[in-house]
Amino acid sequence: MFYIEKERKINAVKTDVLIAGSGPAGMGAAISAARLGAKVTIVEKNGCLGGISTAGMMSHWTGDCDSNVYREILRESASRNEGEFKDKITAVIDTEKLKFQYLDTLDKAGVKIMLYTFVSEPITEGDTVKGVVVENKSGRTAIYADVTIDASGDGDIAAKAGVPFVTGREEDGKMQPATLMFKVGGADKTIAVLPHMFECSNMTEKGEIQALAKKILPYPAGHVLLYDSTLPGTVTVNMTNAVDIDGTKNEDLVKAEILCRGQIDKIIAFLREYVPGFGNCFLSGTASLIGIRETRHFKGKYTLTGEDIMSAKVFDDWIVKGACFNFDIHNVTGSGLDKNGKQKDFPQNLRYTIPYRCFLPEKIKGLLLCGRNISGTHVAHSNYRVMPICAGMGEGCGAAAAYAVKYKTDLCDVNLKTVQDYLRDGLLF
Repeated sequence: MFYIEKERKINAVKTDVLIAGSGPAGMGAAISAARLGAKVTIVEKNGCLGGISTAGMMSHWTGDCDSNVYREILRESASRNEGEFKDKITAVIDTEKLKFQYLDTLDKAGVKIMLYTFVSEPITEGDTVKGVVVENKSGRTAIYADVTIDASGDGDIAAKAGVPFVTGREEDGKMQPATLMFKVGGADKTIAVLPHMFECSNMTEKGEIQALAKKILPYPAGHVLLYDSTLPGTVTVNMTNAVDIDGTKNEDLVKAEILCRGQIDKIIAFLREYVPGFGNCFLSGTASLIGIRETRHFKGKYTLTGEDIMSAKVFDDWIVKGACFNFDIHNVTGSGLDKNGKQKDFPQNLRYTIPYRCFLPEKIKGLLLCGRNISGTHVAHSNYRVMPICAGMGEGCGAAAAYAVKYKTDLCDVNLKTVQDYLRDGLLF
């Protein structure tokens, strides 16, 4: 059954740089592009900026990146925190305060913010993206842009524009599981056990904590990941789990919501019974955005590999530097760490770079990939997908976009030395 849409005229506007998605990648792009003089519009489907860092109720910034925007976010968050975290640089996130912070930062930078707005489709002319069509309560609008940055996570614009991609693992298309984060109150943090990675093995009076979770919690849940928060007695829980989820399909997103929310009561009962410090805990909040770790890997002019990361390769055309994390591959068939993952015993902590070519899609012009959708392998993605590195990606993409706008050049012809001078030393161009 089909419905044929009627042809109609819609309002059209113009911007220099259009950014789809306001997670850390989109935020980084908006901040740097606007501060370099570009007219920037950011489009976000949720009612707040920040993506997984806010609506996703993420517990903390994991990994690291030598990014001025990322460092600024941490400093500003420290000034807004209260109690023991006041003025303390920390990776712990107060998601509610971060929502205010993001709005304030983009408003001061002069960015046009469009919340509650979906990107419907790209506007294309031949092999060039010229902007996007968006839709919200005010109707449909065509937004023309000199540069479009796809920071949507799943790369919805890039996919509809025809950029080649693969999903998940190269050999079988399997993707990392989805998670719905939540918080519990009533925890006694003076005695609370807080396993912060799958390889944390905490012995309790009733047994080893990860083994207990695997035995007692309903499949595909079965691990314990608990993180401190900025609030007294409150802990963020990363323990719901949904496998065989394709985050690009609406029906799978609904399936993940039902499955993960259905696990929460059982997880809380487990915490009360088996984890020290959680005997009187209670549910205090759940994320409004399901956490999708992996979907499309687009084909760019270069594909970053796990070997590049392990060798801490320094590319001549880098626009991300000082990236550092491990191979955080969640088990694609159940709970815990995948057999190819490596966290606690990751063999090196050297910092790597990401080349500009990973952000330039094959075949399509006028578009930059940004965030977990860039050109990289399944293994490499498990490292660069984390939020500090995505913020660094955004900072680099925003600078490249601003250069292309200012000097009216194609994205492939951006002077990367000038962009690198800005990213390294803050030298304006």
